[in-house]
Amino acid sequence: MSFETGRMKGDLKVRTKEFALAVVRLYSDLARRREAQIIGDQILRSGTSVGAHFREAQRANQNQIS
Repeated sequence: MSFETGRMKGDLKVRTKEFALAVVRLYSDLARRREAQIIGDQILRSGTSVGAHFREAQRANQNQIS
């Protein structure tokens, strides 16, 4: 891991995966009430999409370089 303009570079893939796993754990710990499940579904979709968006951006960047 190196620092570039004050930010860590190279560990975003790991951090997005850890974040998604934490979101899944949060979702599984929610109460089984309807209100909690509705909000939980949205949190699950939003929280796990971060890694997907990162991977998509990485692939697009690699295609531009090639």
